[in-house]
Amino acid sequence: MAGEVKEKNRTGMSVAALTLGIVSIVFGLFWYICIPTGILAIVFGAKTAREIGSKLGKAGLITGIIGLSICAFLYISMVLLILIAM
Repeated sequence: MAGEVKEKNRTGMSVAALTLGIVSIVFGLFWYICIPTGILAIVFGAKTAREIGSKLGKAGLITGIIGLSICAFLYISMVLLILIAM
């Protein structure tokens, strides 16, 4: 019984990782949403992928990395465009 509850908890974490990763990608322009959700997606995804081998956890890890990469790319390119325009 206890193992079943633990497995459901980990499954919930993998679904949360995927959801947070997708939110991180969609809200890539808003750093105050993208960075926390991307980091949480990476943490939850890595934890569930390592502990139970969850494919949803791995997908959450990947989407979190993509979301943070999009956010970093957008803001670095904005700063470079501003510096070039000066």
